[in-house]
Amino acid sequence: MSGSPGGPSAPIAVDGVSVRFDDRPVLRDVTLHLSAPTVAVIGANGSGKSTFARLLNGLVAPTSGRVCVHGLDTVHDRAAVRREVGFVFTNPDAQILMPTPAEDLALSLRGRPRAEIAQRVRDTLDAHGLGGHADVPASSLSGGQKQMLALASVLIASPRLVVADEPTTLLDLRNARRVGDLLLEQQAQVVVVTHDLELAGRCAAAVLFEDGRVAASGEPSSVIAAYRRRCA
Repeated sequence: MSGSPGGPSAPIAVDGVSVRFDDRPVLRDVTLHLSAPTVAVIGANGSGKSTFARLLNGLVAPTSGRVCVHGLDTVHDRAAVRREVGFVFTNPDAQILMPTPAEDLALSLRGRPRAEIAQRVRDTLDAHGLGGHADVPASSLSGGQKQMLALASVLIASPRLVVADEPTTLLDLRNARRVGDLLLEQQAQVVVVTHDLELAGRCAAAVLFEDGRVAASGEPSSVIAAYRRRCA
């Protein structure tokens, strides 16, 4: 299945995209036009989900075809894409760059007035349940707190698109639910790669990848049902 909800003018437009790594095909002729506010990307390990996610902020360039995100070509406008697309990694330790939560959030706002940065950092820490941890070592945070910090460091920059690559995989059920709730309430468009089919079912649309191709896309319940049939 190559088509998808949204049409060619959708905020996410992936047209005829293939990706090869060391001459190995990872994505094969993918065409997707996604306008839903929240999109789940599901499929088995190795199906191409994470590579697709990385296309959307320019971490991976297409071998052939074109990717446009909110009017920006991810190859030719790569710097602008990085400003407009926030990316949340599976492991927050790969994303937290500064010694303390306050410093990590401030890094995302560099170049803005100091007073504005300080206020927004305080507000963001409070909003994410980290108000009492502003100046503690980030390494001392729990797994759930680290993932909230990693997500907050993306959201504080007000991206137009948030891409989250399996953000709940390393979390317990309570923290996974908190992170999922936070993602789904954003005003930005959200694409979440996930094995959590409950979270996928709460999104407005879903895409199923299989062997580097789009196997199904559309309303989440039907896409999840297609995935279950393939796994049976």
